[in-house]
Order: sequence, then C-alpha cells, then structure tokens
Amino acid sequence: MKHKIIENIKTIFYALIIALIIRTFLFQPFYIPSSSMEPNLLIGDRLFVTKYSYGYSRHSIPFSPKIYNKRIFQNVPKRGDVIVFKTPADNRTDYIKRLIGIPGDKIQFINGEIYLNKKKIKREIFKNTFKINCGANVYKIKAYTETLPNDTTYNSVYHDSNTIVNTDLYTVPPNHYFFMGDNRDCSKDSRFLSSVGYVHFNNLVGKAQIIFFSNDTKKGNILQFWKWHKSIRFERFMKKIK
Repeated sequence: MKHKIIENIKTIFYALIIALIIRTFLFQPFYIPSSSMEPNLLIGDRLFVTKYSYGYSRHSIPFSPKIYNKRIFQNVPKRGDVIVFKTPADNRTDYIKRLIGIPGDKIQFINGEIYLNKKKIKREIFKNTFKINCGANVYKIKAYTETLPNDTTYNSVYHDSNTIVNTDLYTVPPNHYFFMGDNRDCSKDSRFLSSVGYVHFNNLVGKAQIIFFSNDTKKGNILQFWKWHKSIRFERFMKKIK
C-alpha cells in the first residue's frame, strides 16, 4: 500500500514537471474575457500561445519571478502579430492585443484614421452597419480591413459615434512596442499611457496562434451540457488567429 502511494505521488510529480516545461517553453492556453479584440477574438475563446516565438524572459515562467531581467533566444515581433503581454503597470496582468508600432515608430489618430510614421494606414470598409459588444453594451460600428506597411491585414471596427478622432503623437521608445485592440473604441491599450502605454520587449509572453475551443457565455455555461448545441462555437475550433 505504501509503495503504491509513493508511485502515485511520483507520477503526479512527473506530470506536473512535464506540464510546467510545456507551459514555460512551448505552449500556454489563454482565455478571452473581454471584447477588446472583437471581431477577431470573442469572449469565451480559448487559444494557444506559443512561448518560443519571441524568446524567453522572466514572464515566460509562472508568477514572473525576478530572477533574470533580460530575454534569451529572442526574436523580433512583427507588426500585426496578436500578442499576449504583461501590463507595464503591474507586470502581472495578461493582456492580448495587436502589435501596431515597433521601436522608433510614430503613431497618431487624425480625423479618426491611424497614421504610422506620417503615412495613413490603408483601410477598406467591408461592413457599414454592424453591431459589436463593448462590455455589457452593444454598439453599431463600421468594420474595416486594415493593411500595415508589412502587408499584414486584419479586421478592425470603429463605433459609428463617439469614436476616437484625434490624439497626441505617440513615439515608441527603444525596446518597446505599441499595441491596440481591434475593437478600437472598446480597448484599454497603449493609447492610454497611464495604465498601459508602451510595452517593453521583456513583457511579451508569446504569440497567439490558434483557437482550440470557444463557448458563448451568454448562451450557456460550459457546465450546462444541455445548452452546448447553442453555446459552443464549433466553427471556431482550430481556427488560426490572424
């Protein structure tokens, strides 16, 4: 009996070690709790983030221990990547946003459009009337396909009214990055310098790659199996994140 208990403890210990190695160096699951990345990421999406995409920092390890202040095996992220990062305010909270500006970039909203290094980001409208979530509210929006200078394309949305029109000029410091949510008027991101602002390279956790599960929490809790036919978004399973 004692031998079996010891063997079970060993098995659990080895399983935890393997899970920790996978989570730290390869893949980590994340849950989308807000609508800031709609229409591309929805509340209830669960996705895998590759931890090796940009190398490793202390934020690659659970609880972000202060044992190392640099990044190893680093790879430079690209404009348009959807990235999980630790917020500079507390170095603890995970955010997921789209990378818009790299070190040295100058970014500004002028008349409701984004200018990157004095050039307007190309965008084409694909829906004039469309509704989208913002917390407990639903807004009418205009949906666009935006194209960054490196030809990365993605969908973004702007409210019909009360949209952000003009901003100060943002200049991205060395070793920092500028992020925005695709739901432009419902996202706390690098535009808010006091709460998020510019994100240091070491704060990047990984690149969002694929949605492996999705459940519409408004239509049913995941434990309510009798509502799965309504709540589970089967069409989003294994969907690549763009």
